[in-house]
Amino acid sequence: MIVPPLFSPIPPAIHPQHAELDMRTAVWAQAHKIGSDELRRRLVQHQIGTFAARVMPYGREEVVSLMADFVLWLFGVDDGCCEEGDLGQRPGELAGTLQRLLRVAQNPEAPLLLDDPLADGLRDLRTRIDMYGTASQAARWVGHLREYFFSVVWEASHRSSGTVPSLTDYTLMRLYDGATTVVFPLLEMAHGYELQPYERDYRAVRAAEEMASFVITWDNDILSDHKERAGHGYYLNVLRVLEAGGLAPQEAMTTAIAQRDRVLLAFDRLAGHLSTVGSPQMRQYMAGLRHFIRGSQDWGVSSVRYTTPEDPAGLPTVFTDTPTDDTAEPLEIDAVSWWWDVVPAAPTPVRPHATARSKRERLVRAP
Repeated sequence: MIVPPLFSPIPPAIHPQHAELDMRTAVWAQAHKIGSDELRRRLVQHQIGTFAARVMPYGREEVVSLMADFVLWLFGVDDGCCEEGDLGQRPGELAGTLQRLLRVAQNPEAPLLLDDPLADGLRDLRTRIDMYGTASQAARWVGHLREYFFSVVWEASHRSSGTVPSLTDYTLMRLYDGATTVVFPLLEMAHGYELQPYERDYRAVRAAEEMASFVITWDNDILSDHKERAGHGYYLNVLRVLEAGGLAPQEAMTTAIAQRDRVLLAFDRLAGHLSTVGSPQMRQYMAGLRHFIRGSQDWGVSSVRYTTPEDPAGLPTVFTDTPTDDTAEPLEIDAVSWWWDVVPAAPTPVRPHATARSKRERLVRAP
């Protein structure tokens, strides 16, 4: 199927060292022997350093490099263990393997998996997380890694039985198995700040994060559909879920695009509101989520991971300013319909002389 130009209200940006970052990540992958030789050869062609450079265009180079290596490591787990490896068909054994890796992330000094390349790479990543992040950020990174591991075991259970989940269940788990949440602490580390607890715990901030995850993973499903359909074995994405619900392939594509357009519009309003009423750290965090969304889009339409030059996918080369669905009503997906409860109906006017205290009060009282 041909994917039409996707709606994006976020301008593109890229870190000036993107080419160097690609080379560094290729060297890192080889040094730690991530994945099989064949998988590693493919991964280093995917311009994962450029992906990180698009997500963190103004970030500290050391943290952008850390993210690039981490994303390649995640592909080593996802492609090597889950999608292409035998463990992807054995959820119980996969859970055990991932739990041991999680212990390495929690306690890299633990004498576990000492000859395992993924564990070796993970120890290096954790050392750098501690170097550039706070203890709280490191703990959140490990916690989000646990969410990701849990969700890929869930996916493996469907892979082993050849079943397709409901749209609600798929939406809920896709918020985590896309590994978007594991990147969130790195967005802060890249700019040397930490979101304050009173803001992090705000319900609207979680909604903004989940909306960003939704758009990023829906875009990934749409842009990777050609690659996945042409592959061997089981695949699972939102288009397949919608088709299992009775839609024809083109109808599923149209529906998925409309869903991500509606969520992206809601995210844009909510992120704008939070940037206005929040602290400088909140504004930086919302900017980070925006770059994450747009960076994923730009990489998705340009990386050979999805363009598949040997069997060209019909992906767009430009984006559009016009959404296919500008409805302000919630999606009819129970797991996420609450997002719209915290989306302001209209932009909040800027108050240039607001004090830090008044900003905090308005943030807490905001819808």
